[in-house]
Amino acid sequence: MQISTSTIKDLREKTGAGIMDCKKALTEAKGNVEKAIEILNQQGIALARKKSERIADQGIVEGYVHPGGRIGVLVEVNCETDFVARTDEFKDLAHNLALQIAAMCPLCVSEEDMSEDADVDAKTACLLLQTYIKDPDKTIQDVVTETIAKVGENIKVRRFVRYELGS
Repeated sequence: MQISTSTIKDLREKTGAGIMDCKKALTEAKGNVEKAIEILNQQGIALARKKSERIADQGIVEGYVHPGGRIGVLVEVNCETDFVARTDEFKDLAHNLALQIAAMCPLCVSEEDMSEDADVDAKTACLLLQTYIKDPDKTIQDVVTETIAKVGENIKVRRFVRYELGS
């Protein structure tokens, strides 16, 4: 089956995957773009699992102050190299995580950070388990995993702090 370059380009723009990965996924999906996206997502999840053991000691601290100055957030997001920390994909992830924290007020990064006696729902208390405010079909962990697939490095949300005036 012949795959057009415009179809490959469209898939690349939608997913951020490499050209050859897009072509391979489209060939496997027999030209079906939606199925190719699923294939690329599965490959991204597998790639993220492989990279999860690698040390992420570079990154950025992203700050966000909500208009009006009543809520502020600092979030530390780590990756493997300073090169990736300077990419738009990584910076966008850090910014979107800061927005998520400001809007949804999580208590911790992941379930491992929760105290045993906490009487709260993990899906609302843990940042990585929360539904992504910009796409309700995804969790924050899904968004991080997608970014890992795009940049090719392990990414960890290390910690965050959220300030709210008067609380």
